[in-house]
Amino acid sequence: MNDVVTYTVTEQVAWLTIDRPEARNALSRAVRDGLWAGFRRFAEDDEAAVLVLTGAGEKAFCAGGDLKEMSGAAMTIPPPDFLPYLQRTVKTGKPVIAAVNGVAFAGGFLLSQMVDLVIAADHAKFGITEAKVGRGAPWAAPLPWLIPPRVAMELLVTAAPITAQRAYELGFVNKVVPLAELHDAAQAMAAGIAANAPLSVRAAKELVYLSAEHGWSEALDKADELYEPVYLSEDAQEGPRSFAEKRPPRWQGR
Repeated sequence: MNDVVTYTVTEQVAWLTIDRPEARNALSRAVRDGLWAGFRRFAEDDEAAVLVLTGAGEKAFCAGGDLKEMSGAAMTIPPPDFLPYLQRTVKTGKPVIAAVNGVAFAGGFLLSQMVDLVIAADHAKFGITEAKVGRGAPWAAPLPWLIPPRVAMELLVTAAPITAQRAYELGFVNKVVPLAELHDAAQAMAAGIAANAPLSVRAAKELVYLSAEHGWSEALDKADELYEPVYLSEDAQEGPRSFAEKRPPRWQGR
């Protein structure tokens, strides 16, 4: 990690925070390096069951790329390792939540799009602003799977942001809360997930993504294969047993 991205763990919940509020948490080289390190650390961290990605301050989750830095480098096409992209360049079966504390523009929108769940402060805004600066958003290809295609088109061609409330109504955001409640709401959601059987949680995450990649019948067949080791696990017996014995389950992850 580094000075502009921090990683902490509280009760099985990892917090990855972009800490550059004076620059609206823009994606400088140092921030990008910190995000790479943070996501890789989480993927390998046995003490962390869920990760929450957020930004420092009250104005911006992430305002996108650092345009001054990009201008100085005369960047053309961003390289594949420009930014970690979950389920594409960084793999983890554990859930990732974005706690969006302000504007999520351009690369910041990408960060909120690539996670599994989103909780947003009620003043947050989401926008794909690349068309305003002559850049592109090829990373938005999965967006029409997440929201209606015509809304995806609107975001891409108008470059106009939408509110957290509209993002919630579209299904892009799971929950909207006052900023003062954002941290606790994200921690509570993450802790609730962490308390569940880990094999079931990971299979559920994979199920959602495989359903996007396969047709109806094939997805059902793939899901049967996906859940077979879950049903055959020790945890599958521990769950009903703990219920019958009226005690909390002791998950083994096997």
